[in-house]
Amino acid sequence: MPGYNKVILIGNLTRDPELRYTPKGVAIAKIGLAVNRTWKNEAGESKEEVTFVDVDAFGRQAETLAQYMKKGRPLMVEGRLKLDQWDDKTTGQKRSRLGVTLEGFQFLGGGDRNEGGGSEAPPVKRPATTSPKTETPDADGPPPEDDDVPF
Repeated sequence: MPGYNKVILIGNLTRDPELRYTPKGVAIAKIGLAVNRTWKNEAGESKEEVTFVDVDAFGRQAETLAQYMKKGRPLMVEGRLKLDQWDDKTTGQKRSRLGVTLEGFQFLGGGDRNEGGGSEAPPVKRPATTSPKTETPDADGPPPEDDDVPF
């Protein structure tokens, strides 16, 4: 069923974006996002859980993230779940990893002006009456085939 693998995540970057280009010139940024969850257990104690999510961005969005984001900055990501599967070359075991393919994003917070060297992120404009998926430009097209990805 379409639409059921959509996710919205809010977290902090775990590392600076890694920007590369395919041989055909398509920008690809890989980012790591730490998503925190806090709750109280049955005894009333506060607990925290951190989930680390790998996110792939393509095209102009990848370039924008690489230009304005760095480790520790907050970000809202909208995207679709993607399951990568492969055979481990060392052990021969089947491996898998669940990640997110970015479809839209929004910068959060004002950034720390005391860090130096960073630029303020431009505001992300959204039409007032649309669904959350407004940041994906159609001109970027679909993600490249695995053979084109230089990672």
